[in-house]
Amino acid sequence: MTATSDIVPDSERRGFIGALPPRLRPYASLMRLDRPIGTWLLYWPCAWSVALAGVRGRWELFAWLALGAFAMRSAGCVYNDIVDRDLDKRVERTRLRPLASGRVSLRSAWVLIAALCAIGLIVLLQLNRTAAAVAVASVLLVAAYPYMKRITWWPQAWLGLVFSWGALVGWPAVTGSLHWPALLLWFGSIAWVIGYDTLYAIQDIEDDALVGVKSSARRLGDKAPLGIAVCYALSLLLWGAAIWTVRADWVALLTLVPAALHLANQALRADPRDGELALRLFRSNRTCGLLVFLAMLVVGLTAR
Repeated sequence: MTATSDIVPDSERRGFIGALPPRLRPYASLMRLDRPIGTWLLYWPCAWSVALAGVRGRWELFAWLALGAFAMRSAGCVYNDIVDRDLDKRVERTRLRPLASGRVSLRSAWVLIAALCAIGLIVLLQLNRTAAAVAVASVLLVAAYPYMKRITWWPQAWLGLVFSWGALVGWPAVTGSLHWPALLLWFGSIAWVIGYDTLYAIQDIEDDALVGVKSSARRLGDKAPLGIAVCYALSLLLWGAAIWTVRADWVALLTLVPAALHLANQALRADPRDGELALRLFRSNRTCGLLVFLAMLVVGLTAR
């Protein structure tokens, strides 16, 4: 019989994690170092906001906020696994996670969170007071997120609040204050997150039903593609409104066309019975985030 401590997911035997010393692999898995998509999705709203604000010479913010996104996303994953460790044992996709399988102790997980938060503090010190205060205000939302799937059918909406928060940080980091463009970016990003996380939740519909976990994918059922399409359409409208507040020019709105086509392709291909396809479409939002970033950068740098 294989001991619990010997159980190692396949993802820890290859790639970056596989190249690490065996003792470090469970901690890298806790941080999802083999799945950088989460860091990208947390980072893009930060970058959009800085770009739409016109950067104003603060190009280093892109690097600092990327580091912050990495540290906070990693800490969030560890915290989520701490809260969900008993549930994870009952779900096929997550039963081999380090805490659920017993390969990492609870104490070690909290120490790892503290180290990652220290990195986040370094990033925080690079921001002005307004941006730093806004960033710190997200802590309560982050702490509550793992519990939402036990409370509401729409934990994806709460994730939207959290993963979009960078839109509220980037703008004041450049301008020193919070204005409507940042809020519109935030609202648009929330809709985007609900859409792409519904895609992500499709792969867990059966397991979630067995353990009683709620999700937008379960709530929408066969109508999930329509729900995703509505969320994506709303996100584009709100991003367009953010652009309009900075540069009231119909030509400026054309910068969103590539992102719109990308999101339309996702919505049209989504299938609530195909978890593998849903995961591929979910991951493609890294590219969508880049397309939106380029749109915001063009508009921000050309606005008068």
